[in-house]
Amino acid sequence: MQCSRTHLLDHGYTRRVHSISVVVPVYRGELTLGITVPEILALASESRTSGGALFRVTEVILVHDCGPDDSDTVIRLLAKESAIVRAVWLSKNFGQHAATLAGMAQSTGDWVVTLDEDGQYDPADISAMLDVALGTRSDVVYGRALNPAPHGALRNSASNLAKSLAVGLTGSKNAATFSSYRLILGTVARTVATYVGPGVYLDVALGWVAGRYATSGITLRGAQRRSGYSYRSLASHFWRLVISSGTRLLRIVSAAGVVLAFCGLVAAIWIIVMKLAFGIDSEGWASIAVILLVGFGSLLLTLGIIAEYLGANVNMAMGKPPFVISDDPAIGPLGPEKQS
Repeated sequence: MQCSRTHLLDHGYTRRVHSISVVVPVYRGELTLGITVPEILALASESRTSGGALFRVTEVILVHDCGPDDSDTVIRLLAKESAIVRAVWLSKNFGQHAATLAGMAQSTGDWVVTLDEDGQYDPADISAMLDVALGTRSDVVYGRALNPAPHGALRNSASNLAKSLAVGLTGSKNAATFSSYRLILGTVARTVATYVGPGVYLDVALGWVAGRYATSGITLRGAQRRSGYSYRSLASHFWRLVISSGTRLLRIVSAAGVVLAFCGLVAAIWIIVMKLAFGIDSEGWASIAVILLVGFGSLLLTLGIIAEYLGANVNMAMGKPPFVISDDPAIGPLGPEKQS
């Protein structure tokens, strides 16, 4: 027997208020936090999604990742102005994913939302993302951009190519949907933040725990400042995604080795046949040079990939932490107030 929505409301099934923790990793947010945080705080009062679910933002966690500007000053001011704004101070610059993990570890909400500091994502979309999560019973919902990102044609093309490559190299269709705008079930977020090792791509780690993924359409806005990511850092993110996704790349390299060996065998047979049947000698030096270049190139590529996997495992075996939370540098033992 199906219950109508009114019947459900009468019995209080939809009266649960979903608490949401919003985590914002901050590296260069001096000029943007003053705009982004008030938009998040607009959701601090109890609201209802279009699907009828009640929710409110119960905390905004600003994780200071030791950037080059005066973000720390802005964070302190915002924390003083609102009781639900909390500051998390990292001991040094650990990077966006580590800062996000640190904020997730400190969260307490039923759900955790992660978004960037630059204002490209609209916090109002949290409502629709929650509806998708409840409707599909998904642990993680990614914001899926409905319009091109405001980064220029070259960078957008490179991003699309990287996502396609990531799907092929990792074997995960979810790699194409990864986004820094996420709605995550609170228990999943805190579990990942507790157990994930250094160098692991955050979204890969979520896949180890989350049971189901979904996406929710969002409209990207023009970023309020220039992106702090260079092509080099974006390439580093892509490589970390591939390496931490498992051993599929190693299997691809092994398969490539088999293909090259087969091609070498075919070439050798062809040379012998040409010599015995037609008395034609192949150019020796050219053949040897090609074989050496292909062989040594493949060997170096294989060793490099294996070294990346070994390096990731060594970091975890040595106990390297993905992040370290410290005191506010302005009031801690090393702060100017203590020194004076």
